Amino acid sequence: MAKKLWEKNNCVNIEIERFTVGKDRELDLLLARYDILGSLAHSTMLQSIGMLTAEEMENLHRELRNIYSTVEAGEFIIEEGIEDVHSQVELMLTERLGNTGKKIHSGRSRNDQVLVDLKLFTRHELQEICTAVKELFDSLIEQSNRHKEILMPGYTHLQVAMPSSFGLWFGAYAESLADDMLFLQAAYKMCNRNPLGSAAGYGSSFPLNRTMTTELLGFDSMNYNVVYAQMGRGKCERNVAFALASVAGTLSKLAFDACMFNSQNFGFVKLPVECTTGSSIMPHKKNPDVFELLRAKCNRIQALPTDIMMIMNNLPSGYFRDLQIIKEVFLPAFEGIKECLAMANYIIKRINVKTDILDDSRYDAMFSVEEVNRLATEGMPFRDAYKKVGLDIEAGTFTPDKNVRHTHEGSIGNLCNEQIAALMHKIYDDMNFAKANDAINKLLGR
Repeated sequence: MAKKLWEKNNCVNIEIERFTVGKDRELDLLLARYDILGSLAHSTMLQSIGMLTAEEMENLHRELRNIYSTVEAGEFIIEEGIEDVHSQVELMLTERLGNTGKKIHSGRSRNDQVLVDLKLFTRHELQEICTAVKELFDSLIEQSNRHKEILMPGYTHLQVAMPSSFGLWFGAYAESLADDMLFLQAAYKMCNRNPLGSAAGYGSSFPLNRTMTTELLGFDSMNYNVVYAQMGRGKCERNVAFALASVAGTLSKLAFDACMFNSQNFGFVKLPVECTTGSSIMPHKKNPDVFELLRAKCNRIQALPTDIMMIMNNLPSGYFRDLQIIKEVFLPAFEGIKECLAMANYIIKRINVKTDILDDSRYDAMFSVEEVNRLATEGMPFRDAYKKVGLDIEAGTFTPDKNVRHTHEGSIGNLCNEQIAALMHKIYDDMNFAKANDAINKLLGR
């Protein structure tokens, strides 16, 4: 069995090892490319302060990029008996470069290694999620504009209330995603700060150049205080989880609406046939399983911040192994939300809208407010108009005027989709993903 980086003469009990390593080897495969990027930046900095020669740095960079290629090819593994990704990369470098490989850990700890790995991983995943959110947003805006003239019932208390439109319905979820993007932006900016150089949480006696590694990795700034850099583990994941939960909340509500509106009792929309499933005994059934699963998956993601808080809430400053467990709930969440966004976008692009919903007389009463407002505009006091229309409805003499004339900002006749789109695009553009991407490509020599 391979020795651990921290072992001296005694070997750890095998059951203790199994318990303490947990799922690290499996989950750390997700962090491998980012561990290599951190090592590329760190070794460049070590050379600049005289801890490595130029030749040693070039050899390290060559081998690190070779290992990165194996990660990209899906061939990187963490060998049996190796504790984590950091140990595996250092072992590979030492096997290939001898003592030069042993020098790369100077001035850092596995604590700040995993911190920078998680920051880089999260930054990359947030970029992909933001792009997926924007793609769904664009589909919703497109559908809102396409169906802006098609009316549908609006509900309060699940009772038919007032006229709405598909322009409003699609557009509402688009604007909700714009607000969610603000959470994602805050999460991105929080994780886009460099903890490398904080070592075990108390800095190093080596004259590290943390500004250099910050620039090399494309971070906006560093986590300046080394104690806070370590305290930020768990906090960063929790706040990112809140951003993911905000997106999940929008998707879950959209899924519920779509399932309800697709049912025969509503019949407002028809889902793409390839997005429904059948029954084993009822030949007529077309079940909205995709949206039902999406709803459940998103509800589980909304519980993620609580999961993380329950692990980290009562921890004082400094590192504790409890934080390892956060990885088990945090890392897989990104793939889950990306799948949900992709499914939602696929269906929204292909959903069919019923255009003659309001021909059904059951919806006539929802035009009552339009009539009250018309009478008030003509001079009748609002309360008198309200009473008159209410009595007409009870007497069965109310005749609706279905020509809706809403003009104010954000209403049926003035959706403000251009303004909502401008808001979304500004939030998205302000994250400046190109800065981080350019820095990473430069590190990799691309």
